[in-house]
Amino acid sequence: MYTLSPHNFHIPVMGIAFTIDSPVKVACYGINSALSIIEDNLIEMMRKHYYQENNEPYVPIEKHEENYRVRRITDYLNLVNRNVHRKLDQLKNSAFETGSEIVKYFEMLPEESGLKEKYHRFLEAHGEAKTELENWLRKQITPGAIEVNIMTKVDKNNKNQQGEIIPDGSDALGALRAYAESDLENSAVIFSAGMNPRLFNYLENFREFDATGWGEFKKRVVIKVSDYRSALIQGKYLAKKGIWVSEFRIESGLNCGGHAFATQGLLLGPILEEFRSKKEELATELFSLYNPALQSRGDEGFEKPHPIAITVQGGIGNHEEQQLLLKHYKVSGTGWGSPFLLCPEATTVDEKTLEVLSASKEDDVVLSKASPLGVRFNYLKGTTAENERLERIKNNKPGSPCTEKYLVSSTEFTDEPICTASRRYQKLKLEQLKTADLPEAEMKQEIDDLLSKECLCIGLSNSAGLNYGVPMVKKLDAVTICPGPNIVNFSKVASLQEMTDHIYGRKELPQKEGRAHMFVKELQLYIDYIQEEIKTCLQPGPRDVKGWKGFCSNLLGGVEHYRGLLQQELIKNRNAFEEGLQQMEARILKLKESLE
Repeated sequence: MYTLSPHNFHIPVMGIAFTIDSPVKVACYGINSALSIIEDNLIEMMRKHYYQENNEPYVPIEKHEENYRVRRITDYLNLVNRNVHRKLDQLKNSAFETGSEIVKYFEMLPEESGLKEKYHRFLEAHGEAKTELENWLRKQITPGAIEVNIMTKVDKNNKNQQGEIIPDGSDALGALRAYAESDLENSAVIFSAGMNPRLFNYLENFREFDATGWGEFKKRVVIKVSDYRSALIQGKYLAKKGIWVSEFRIESGLNCGGHAFATQGLLLGPILEEFRSKKEELATELFSLYNPALQSRGDEGFEKPHPIAITVQGGIGNHEEQQLLLKHYKVSGTGWGSPFLLCPEATTVDEKTLEVLSASKEDDVVLSKASPLGVRFNYLKGTTAENERLERIKNNKPGSPCTEKYLVSSTEFTDEPICTASRRYQKLKLEQLKTADLPEAEMKQEIDDLLSKECLCIGLSNSAGLNYGVPMVKKLDAVTICPGPNIVNFSKVASLQEMTDHIYGRKELPQKEGRAHMFVKELQLYIDYIQEEIKTCLQPGPRDVKGWKGFCSNLLGGVEHYRGLLQQELIKNRNAFEEGLQQMEARILKLKESLE
């Protein structure tokens, strides 16, 4: 049965390496965290590290071996699970004394937790009552969930030694099978980046995702979404197959880390309001498809819908915002990503990158075109990977060696897909552009966009190799990191205790003076985004203009929604919030007027 975390926040997947072993670090304290399971070379490197750290014999799973990707991922997840439970047992058996692991577990809990209240009673108790409470508290300790993330768009077909496509052996399908075959329980698979019908259909092959009772799952399905419509479409698709989505994770379209999937100007507040008002409707609609699907395959079905959790992430920066999301919008929990990049007890970031992160300023995090997938990408400037990319351009050798091939997508010049960040593609594309009769501005834009592509497979993986002294690819050690814009508000490298104290309002971490509220910041990011879209569209047509006008109208609707929060006195720093809204509204109106 799925056990709820005693915390009301989770640590989302970040990059590839940055949360690759976060569950090992934080699950024993009851904190849920997610790791990416696509990059099997990184996972093999982490297998080696943890087997050696555990003084257990490490047996490599080599690439020539049959089913090696699935076996690597499954074994690593089992290894992570063993390590979590080993640490949990040590924590449970530690003494209730200052600085011990068990004291740390209870001290980090939110103040409104019933478990925290019992802990305070224990501290004040004496004699037999204290002993009884101590025994009770030890029994209540539960680990956080070990969650895995599969980016649905990363799903190239893989081939065997004979060059034949392996059936059901694509990147995403293999990762899903590996997770399903692992011994993880109280766990979840998170699908991000939209719907992949082939992957969703493949879910039907695994009974591990079936409910074992009402609201009870060994392995849950979680979908990351940008709005209510996306949740409804994907939820219904899976419900028709007898698969229940236990949680929808709403992520800000732009105020997030990694790949950014902008909405048509729909802002986080109005999106959350729609989920709040339609949560029961969503469960009922999905259940009307889910239950008949179960019965059609011979299962009994259920009398009522399983619970659906709604969580939110993207730009949350303080306790006030955390409480607004929990209390007003009634979300089940929140995701705190980028600030945890500055918490080595929770994430895996190498020292050089940690320094760049902690010193980052407003202009250092950009919505770039660095991703070979063609999706906008929040990106930190000044990293070793950026420096390496610029040096290659300077030496007239643009592009990266393509060793991992997870993001191969282009067949513009080749029969087999290649990566747009690779040396091969960039060389071919530059030669093509030389012969193209393009206006100067358009030519510059094409070249800039091309040369901005960066190898993310290795760049987002290298941090773990640097931290643990086990290189993933020899002579390639540059790091790319993709925090959300919120990272610039944090500068202190913090302990796990300090981070939880900040989230729960016990003691705030230092933040940038004048930090905008998360809703105002997202609004600003959307205005910047649409202005850039308009500016870079060299030959706009009526359809473009109509879309931009609708975008602006949605933004103005968001402003009105946020004014409603002020009227309900839900915002503490009213003056700054109102001033921010007024400034953003003036920008939108000016932009809309120019479109007329």
